[in-house]
Amino acid sequence: MAFLDNSGDIILDAVLTDTGRMRLAKGDGSFKIVKFALGDDEINYELFDTGHASGSAYYDLDILKTPVLEAFTDNAVSMKSKLVSIPRNNLLYLPVLKLNEGIGSETKRDTSGYFLVAVDSDSETELASHISSGDSFDGVLYGENPSAGANRIRIDQGLDTTAISPAVSIDPLLAESLYRIDIDNRLGSIVSIDGTMASLSFVDDDNIATYFLSLGTDTDFVTEITDTSVSTDMTIAGPRGTKIVFKIQSSLELNSSDYFFDTLGFEETISDTANLAAGYTFKQIKTTCRVTGVNTGYRIDAPIKFVKKN
Repeated sequence: MAFLDNSGDIILDAVLTDTGRMRLAKGDGSFKIVKFALGDDEINYELFDTGHASGSAYYDLDILKTPVLEAFTDNAVSMKSKLVSIPRNNLLYLPVLKLNEGIGSETKRDTSGYFLVAVDSDSETELASHISSGDSFDGVLYGENPSAGANRIRIDQGLDTTAISPAVSIDPLLAESLYRIDIDNRLGSIVSIDGTMASLSFVDDDNIATYFLSLGTDTDFVTEITDTSVSTDMTIAGPRGTKIVFKIQSSLELNSSDYFFDTLGFEETISDTANLAAGYTFKQIKTTCRVTGVNTGYRIDAPIKFVKKN
């Protein structure tokens, strides 16, 4: 929903998403609003001007002039910047999520900045053979046999500042304990390092699958960061909270058919960094895997390419 300022009258503009209308249309009394979230997608806080010539009363003038977005019916594009409530009002730093690519080569992306998910055994074998021959194909995830490959996606959480030592324990209010992962269900699903499927929470009307993974319950995915050293292995400079580690298994449709590659994807040569002239052509689909800290509100998109040997 959104509110509209109409010449002094505040109008609340509320619309239901496709899923909401579907549930309301059942007419069985099951449609109930039990929670809501607030967001500020349209606000650019960099417009806060502490040097305004008219004084402090005008610092936020440009922000207040920003048009407020009307309500969206498409839940895939709405509420990307949700607000969170933190009881403390004396915080200097807020927690973030960051891709950790410093644990050897196992968590790195390829040279184009993507994690490559090989969707079938032929693609896995093709890429693996060049990895073993010394070609620099970082970021290759085995989509058909996830447990066979060592590569994974790791995201660390904490206070990314050098002003506080990483040896200092993070405030429990700022340590994330629940993560949400969203991925296109037509393309892949979330699995653990050993290939165990994550528990699927729901799939929405846009075929986006959502997984909720929590500390203490989903120990194959979410754990505390115990390393307090200052090293290249650690992407969070200050106090550390938790990390989430996972792999992606390709869907049966990508594994057995070229339909989505032909309708959504493209063909491109994957080259190694040692010899850019030597390349290997794959069908590819670019997408993202979105990871959100449910309690702290921070969100990060991991860039993904599903690849299939042509």
